[in-house]
Amino acid sequence: MRNLTLFISTALFTILSTFIIYFLEPDNFESLLNSFYFVMTTFTTVGYGDYSPITMAGKLFSIIMYLVGIGLLGIIIGKIIDVFTIFRRKREEGKMNYTNENHIIIIGWGKKSESAITELLKSNQTVEIVLIDSLPKSPVDVSNNRVHYIQGNSTEEQTFEKANISMAKSVIIFSDDTIQEPSLRDAKTLTVAIVVERLAPAVHTTVEILNEDHISNFSHVNVDEFILSQETISSLAVRSAMYQGVSKVYSQLISRQHGDDLFKVKNKNWTTYKEAFNDLLEKGATLIADGDRLDINRRLEEKIPTDAELYIICDKETYEKIEG
Repeated sequence: MRNLTLFISTALFTILSTFIIYFLEPDNFESLLNSFYFVMTTFTTVGYGDYSPITMAGKLFSIIMYLVGIGLLGIIIGKIIDVFTIFRRKREEGKMNYTNENHIIIIGWGKKSESAITELLKSNQTVEIVLIDSLPKSPVDVSNNRVHYIQGNSTEEQTFEKANISMAKSVIIFSDDTIQEPSLRDAKTLTVAIVVERLAPAVHTTVEILNEDHISNFSHVNVDEFILSQETISSLAVRSAMYQGVSKVYSQLISRQHGDDLFKVKNKNWTTYKEAFNDLLEKGATLIADGDRLDINRRLEEKIPTDAELYIICDKETYEKIEG
């Protein structure tokens, strides 16, 4: 209320000064626009000198403008700077609510979440990310408007409300690296998943767990996908030892920063998998899966169902041509 009064007082004094200096010296200033220009250059201490009072009354009123106007405008400018400073500090401390939609929420800060954010930003030029963690300040640069930080406990409902979870596109829950015991880490992940699914059951949820045996504990929670981090690393290491160079193939498929990538495409009025396979092959892409089934080459004569989720391997330019 006090700031609003200050802004109104400054605006009224500026308008009043414009009219007074004009009526004191109408021939000198010629128009209200010129007198307003003089008032503003005076308040801001610029003083170009192209307009200035020549009568005693005009000069005396200008002195009043110096004493009052410059002080008022200085306070206003200070208030504006304070607003931006407070806004930036709140963003850094994760105290600003996120109000946009169709964003991706990442829970937990660490090397994996840092890599995930980098990959998402490079893969999609429009996606916005909300990071949730308990750190006192944002671990990412707040000048990047596509990454928003929310400080809070990931097991509390209020934290997710600040992240606008009900309007999110998907949620990724990473295992808490600060907990040493794998069982306790998976237990916390389960707690977070319960909160997420209770607040936003329609939002796609991906969860990282350490022990495959713990998946059964998530049976009553509607988690969409699980990532077994330890198993994935071990499996990749074994295959790399058996088939040298295979890790580079994995890298291309899981990262859009290197080589050909994995993309999801819409059905272009194809009837059978064979029709889709041949059409895509001519365009430079390879159809490899429908959903989680990788046996397309053995189902070429089958009709494509209406709920099919077709995945291809190609470069970004080819994918854009296919979707365009």
